Amino acid sequence: MDNSKKQVSRLTNLKNPEAVLVEIKRLFSYTYNPLSFKKVSSSYKLIYSLFMGDLPGYRKCNTEYHNIFHTLDAFLATARLIDGRALNGNPLEENRAVNLLIASLAHDSGYIQEDGDTEGTGAKYTKIHVERSIYFLSTNRSLFGLDNEDFIEVSKFIACTGLNSNCLEELTGEQREAGSILGSADLLGQMSDRAYLEKLLFLYYEFNEAGMEGFDTEFDILRKTLAFYENTMKRLDETLLGTYHLARQHFRVRHGADENLYITAINNQIDYLKKIIEDETSNFRTKLKRLNFDEVEKRYA
Repeated sequence: MDNSKKQVSRLTNLKNPEAVLVEIKRLFSYTYNPLSFKKVSSSYKLIYSLFMGDLPGYRKCNTEYHNIFHTLDAFLATARLIDGRALNGNPLEENRAVNLLIASLAHDSGYIQEDGDTEGTGAKYTKIHVERSIYFLSTNRSLFGLDNEDFIEVSKFIACTGLNSNCLEELTGEQREAGSILGSADLLGQMSDRAYLEKLLFLYYEFNEAGMEGFDTEFDILRKTLAFYENTMKRLDETLLGTYHLARQHFRVRHGADENLYITAINNQIDYLKKIIEDETSNFRTKLKRLNFDEVEKRYA
């Protein structure tokens, strides 16, 4: 396949959770002992059960943006960045790589409601979902097989996904780079999704329920995504230590594409978004065709 035509969304079937897990185990096994992946596999099963409503004590995920597929996006992006670092000749310590993958799986568990919590959806916890994710991990630490030291490290990594968190300033050395990898993977995974622009409507409804200010209409979230993109690129380059560049080495070696396919996909999304915003001749919905808006609105009616 011509490199210019390779798309990150086509490399792994992100709608097939098992295919994602198989790919991540393959990447992990290039550098680490495959037996060490068992803890990641069991954590994946726990998180999948949680989002599907099969973990006792919890309701099924009812947030459409922050769902299991977003978690899988972040999970895979984390694995790719870990792989890119290893290909650069500086692999993360094995147990840290395991903890980082577990953190990517659990980083949005805070959106899930407990059985007795039947009011609204998990979106109401948007502002505190990071803290709730760490609490979920603490409550279920034995199920994840984490000793106290590993639990503390995984919690620190999850905290690094908070956009307003200063947790990275409290980390040093390899831990700081690992936290930066997860923070980057969280952003790369969601913004490179081929239906990212369409899914912003889901995010609008989540923000609405959470009482987030400044998003009075669906169009607001599209318009403000341009500023979010600029801030995201600055965050990736500065706060998150430029660790997103590790993806390029991964794509070069594993897929023969000498570019960061995540950034290519994100830039394509933003270029199209600019055209939508600039064109006032028709309703923006007519230009977003990868989502049935009527079906979306029925879910939130």
